[in-house]
Amino acid sequence: MGMQTRGLIHIYCGDGKGKTSAAIGLMIRAAGRKKKILFVRFLKNEDSGELDVLDKISEIERLRMPGGYGFYWTLSQEEKEQMKKEYTKIWEEIEEKAIQYDILVMDEFAAAFTHGLIPADRVITFLRNKPEYLEIVLTGRNPDKRVMELADYISEIQGVRHPFEKGIPAREGIEY
Repeated sequence: MGMQTRGLIHIYCGDGKGKTSAAIGLMIRAAGRKKKILFVRFLKNEDSGELDVLDKISEIERLRMPGGYGFYWTLSQEEKEQMKKEYTKIWEEIEEKAIQYDILVMDEFAAAFTHGLIPADRVITFLRNKPEYLEIVLTGRNPDKRVMELADYISEIQGVRHPFEKGIPAREGIEY
């Protein structure tokens, strides 16, 4: 671990494009300074251009998620329960591993928390009692108030216009 400064909690939220991009920008900056980063991506397709690049950066470890669920709102109750079991196991792994890193980035954290896929009480306790040096970055549309109260940085990315409104689909290399 680099110089031990106090780690802060960041939230990138809002309905605009760029929350994940902001988190990834911070990860790249930190990797350039030889900081060790643990990256977790909840509820998002693993087929994304940036993941191939991030996997080539030795300072970044990506915790692989169980895949193949599709969008949360399309899942059956059984699938949601199964997902919750798997995510709870992953949360335990995050708690164990995070202490070995300088930075923990959890993409789409807000949705995983809101849908109850990760154990809320344990998450809040972890954030409240995180190691002093650990920097934590959380992304997602509507973060829970309990999480927001613990944050040092909150950046809201506001959607003003989106090409999807004109029927322009997501483009490889730009939106994913």
